[in-house]
Amino acid sequence: MSWLQIKWNSIHTKLLATYLLLTALGTSLMAGYILWSFHAYFMRARQVEMQNWSTAINESIADALEKNDRQQVQLVVQRYGAAETITIRVFDSKGQLLATSNSKQDRQVTNWLVVPGIDAALEKQQAQGIAKGVLSNDDRLFIAQPIVRNGQLLGVLRMSITLQQFQRQFAIVIWTVLGTLLFTLLLCTIISEWLARSLSRPIQIMKNFAIRLGSGHFGDKLQIRQSNELDQLATELNRMSERLASLDQERRAFLANVSHELRTPISNVLVTVEALRNGAVADSAVSDRFLKNVEDETKRLSRLIDDLLDLGRLEAGVTHLEKQRIRLSSLISRAVRAMETRMQNSHISAQLNVAELQIQCDSERLLQALLNLLDNAIKHSAPNSQIFITAYKKGKQAVVTIGDQGQGIKDSDLPRIFEQFYTGDRSRQGRGVGLGLAIAKRIIEAHGGSITVSSKVGEGSTFTIYLPL
Repeated sequence: MSWLQIKWNSIHTKLLATYLLLTALGTSLMAGYILWSFHAYFMRARQVEMQNWSTAINESIADALEKNDRQQVQLVVQRYGAAETITIRVFDSKGQLLATSNSKQDRQVTNWLVVPGIDAALEKQQAQGIAKGVLSNDDRLFIAQPIVRNGQLLGVLRMSITLQQFQRQFAIVIWTVLGTLLFTLLLCTIISEWLARSLSRPIQIMKNFAIRLGSGHFGDKLQIRQSNELDQLATELNRMSERLASLDQERRAFLANVSHELRTPISNVLVTVEALRNGAVADSAVSDRFLKNVEDETKRLSRLIDDLLDLGRLEAGVTHLEKQRIRLSSLISRAVRAMETRMQNSHISAQLNVAELQIQCDSERLLQALLNLLDNAIKHSAPNSQIFITAYKKGKQAVVTIGDQGQGIKDSDLPRIFEQFYTGDRSRQGRGVGLGLAIAKRIIEAHGGSITVSSKVGEGSTFTIYLPL
């Protein structure tokens, strides 16, 4: 692509060309309309003026012709005619010249019937328009009137006015308008250049910013202050940059955490297998303990892989939900029964206050989310404490709360409580790897719901689920 093509394809060039073309078109149309209006107005005014003059002169000449006073006719013609600008001619009823204000020139004409307007006037019809001079090439405005008295055609009056002076004046007006038009275009070019740059410069900056984002430079800030849609777009690009930086950081942390969580059980299994190979298998008690350790680490690894697969499918939106109408109270009771043994071993009891509500959901998936939340509550509840589970209707939603009496979550950790592998506070530590709450959140959101958490350090935490009825 050549330099010229690149320049033309730039938004600045296109904006500037558009502004200039619109300005040129608008001013040209306006100038043309003004000139046409001025010319039409002048011609109409002159025609009306000539009509009034010829009518008045027609009466005077009719009086003289009625008396057959040719000398009076010549006197009237000479009085009102001017050799340079106005020519007045009077013809008899047969088209023969009787009197003229330009006798020297008119002696050269032999046939007046070919002069524009004479034939029509001899037919008692008035003719008016623009024609060339009788023996000159200049444009003249003429009017030819029949001279009639008592229904009898006495003759014809023809008056013509030169348009040279008007044409010179009109040419001055045209050049004045063209000069004004060129000045307007120059001024509009300067303004258009400024406007085009004010629009293209931030777009170019945002283009370069987007290229940097595509190259992996996340977290950069875009500064555009125009108080319009471009400023709003810059704000959204900054948000996208921050979000991409956050996602990139989460991705890196996710890979690091997955690597760590996978490395730990694999390392334990390898150490155990190596010990068994080196002779520990001979001692049945030791070998049983080592084999039990291998089994536990393998189960832990299997659970981690299953959780990762579930989380990946939920985030990708490829998990198919087999929704059916169920009673929410029966689903919660089922989850409590599944955790009953663990709660008894930890000396924890559950208090239920569940209203009779029916929802459309994938019962197995939603049960998984409830089990993850109950597992989290049990892990962080003190012995001889209670877990409070409620369910009630609020508008068009079913609200489920699961509260514990554990140590609670610090305010600084609350925004990250649903992140994968997040174990930055004591509420997420334990035997798990930090995927349970993340999976629960994705399952609830897949059902069109949401989940929030509130907590006070030293008093416990409450998770609140909102599900559409």
